Amino acid sequence: MTHEQHPAALDGIPLEKKVTLLSGRDFWTTRSLPEAGIDGVTMADGPHGLRKQSGEHDHLAMYDSDPATCFPPAVAVGTSWDVDVAARVGAAIGREAVAQGVHLVLGPGVNIKRSPLCGRNFEYYSEDPYLSGALAAAFVRHLQAQGPGVSVKHFAANNQETNRQTISADVDPRTLREIYLPAFEHVVREAEPATVMAAYNKINGVFACENRWLLTDLLREEWGFTGAVVSDWNAVVDRVAALRAGLDLEMPGGDAGRDHEVLEAVRAGDLDASVIDLSVRRIAGLDARRGSRTAGVDLDAHHALARELAAECAVLLRNEHDTLPLRGGVRIAVLGALAEHPRIQGGGSAHVNAYRVDVPVEEIRAVAAAHGSAVAYATGYRLDEPGSEELVAEAVAAARQCDVAVVFAGLSERWESEGVDRDSLDLPAEQVELIRAVAGVAPRTVVVLSNGGVVSLEPWHDDVDAVLEAFVLGQGGGRAIAELLLGVRNPSGHLAETIPVRLHDHASSLNFPGEQGHVRYGEGIFVGYRQFSTFGTPVRYPFGHGLSYTTFVTRSVSARVTGPDSVTVEVEVENTGGREGKHVVQVYVATTAGPVRRPVRELRAFTKIELSPGQRETVRFELGRRAFAYWDIDAGAWVVAPGTYEVQVGPDAHTVEVTASVELAGEIVAREVTLDSTIGAWLEHPVISAPTLQALGFADATISEEHMAMVRSMTMRQFITISGLDLPVERLQELAATSRTH
Repeated sequence: MTHEQHPAALDGIPLEKKVTLLSGRDFWTTRSLPEAGIDGVTMADGPHGLRKQSGEHDHLAMYDSDPATCFPPAVAVGTSWDVDVAARVGAAIGREAVAQGVHLVLGPGVNIKRSPLCGRNFEYYSEDPYLSGALAAAFVRHLQAQGPGVSVKHFAANNQETNRQTISADVDPRTLREIYLPAFEHVVREAEPATVMAAYNKINGVFACENRWLLTDLLREEWGFTGAVVSDWNAVVDRVAALRAGLDLEMPGGDAGRDHEVLEAVRAGDLDASVIDLSVRRIAGLDARRGSRTAGVDLDAHHALARELAAECAVLLRNEHDTLPLRGGVRIAVLGALAEHPRIQGGGSAHVNAYRVDVPVEEIRAVAAAHGSAVAYATGYRLDEPGSEELVAEAVAAARQCDVAVVFAGLSERWESEGVDRDSLDLPAEQVELIRAVAGVAPRTVVVLSNGGVVSLEPWHDDVDAVLEAFVLGQGGGRAIAELLLGVRNPSGHLAETIPVRLHDHASSLNFPGEQGHVRYGEGIFVGYRQFSTFGTPVRYPFGHGLSYTTFVTRSVSARVTGPDSVTVEVEVENTGGREGKHVVQVYVATTAGPVRRPVRELRAFTKIELSPGQRETVRFELGRRAFAYWDIDAGAWVVAPGTYEVQVGPDAHTVEVTASVELAGEIVAREVTLDSTIGAWLEHPVISAPTLQALGFADATISEEHMAMVRSMTMRQFITISGLDLPVERLQELAATSRTH
């Protein structure tokens, strides 16, 4: 049963009562209407753990919510490249939601990481829409399988925090379709979320909450979404316009004056009463998510799960001289305040009051003791305070006495939070000073990073022996880091976003965060690795990069056409190292076919497999039509251009190990031409090109390339006027008419 078909007994219910259901009862609940069989539902933030605000808390007290498990945030789940990790996080949050009486979990966030400066990137999966959509769909399916629903957010093109409530994201149609909408589409089609949350921002000048093309034409009619559309909190500017556009529920609500606006619009004939009924039925459909509250969950078991999943997410970026894993019987100096005061998440509405937090230095001591290693600790710096020469000196002294120094560096939560963007990728100066000073005296130096979005590894990168990018791993991250450093676990994370050499190497930096109320997505489809790979811009570490304590080789790839524009791909991988490990098979598609410029390669499939030493495994992928298509603006459709497509497999977006090619029949889009179209457009038309050459007298003529280039840029009308030739205008008009029928 779809939400539109919910059997709410609306006959005889006064319009005034129906309208009250279209906004929240308070900050976290919807209204009930017993006479119509409609109960209210309770919501809570929860992309990586519940932020349930009970009655004794101020609803804006983001750091004073009921205790819950803080699982790895989306930035970490993204680097896991593992749909099973996403699924297990979703299922566990679903169980805690049931236990706490929460019926609708506000998450996941599937916005694309357009710029590394976005302060909320910790809450999003990736710079790639396919990876984002696949992980989010697994999260949604398994959370909703527990009973509660989700609210997929923030729909759409919500890629910065600066002026987020007023900014217009100005994005061309192809870029919207290929980059910023596919993750939402994937979740809607594959996981059927209970709700979608409309964002604060405008898209091409129209608020998302008032955008009928977005909420109705696209989301409902094209994608088949049947759930409820919910506003972000206080995002609705014009309530009547939002209802017309397809928004169902305004949150948090509680403003009787806005209800009156809706009533007056219906009475004046400006809003059809059927719109109210349809939205009420969709909201009533959320009742199915109520279920029965359980006695509770085993939070200790969830903490163990949080530890296990966190270990799947950390990315080993660098490991010179096999510095990691740390051997037994060594002296370890753990340095940096983040080892004692761990960063486990970002700030804002997603902040979880974690019921328990592993402290990295304590966990390293515990694991190291079992390996016969000794651990010393020095603070090195204090978070959010000016640097201290004394603290650096103490850390350097400890580093001199050790076999290996492990420096914890990163950003404090106040740097990465809802509502703010960063203005730099740099680590705090006092941390850079500490890293370089320690690397100058320690026999081996390892840096462990704790940050919600990528940070610059300059200028210290080449000074250190190993770098473990932990991002923010949730409450179990401390133990996970300890076990990864000491070899209890094998790193298997891979970057879900590019680490640039310089911020300004990012094309988005030219148009971020915008000006005068607009941010222009001028880089188009060339976001993240699509830009860096296509234009050959050097990076510090590419999208998809991640090392292991073992080695893997991709032995072969095969690709065969199995249907209209569909391909079966098989990839053979071998573990060539000395220990068991997990490997991410990354499948990219490359082509120069078609009339539009494409990225040099695009991720189209992936999976994570576990192999023992010497083990080989062949994995199969089915690539459907969309894996080869581009969005054609003229046709208003996904189009597969006829031609050669190369399937590429490698360890990251910049490195290709093996390839296989296929020929696809595709389709040719015949574009309508008129006398005001360029001659080039006439000559590119698949049907009328040859007769056009004949009509213009070009078929048998010898024309220089320079002359032809100039002619192609003219409109047909201009050429007729200035050529001085006696051209068959009626014949050209017939050909133009023919172009419209093909």
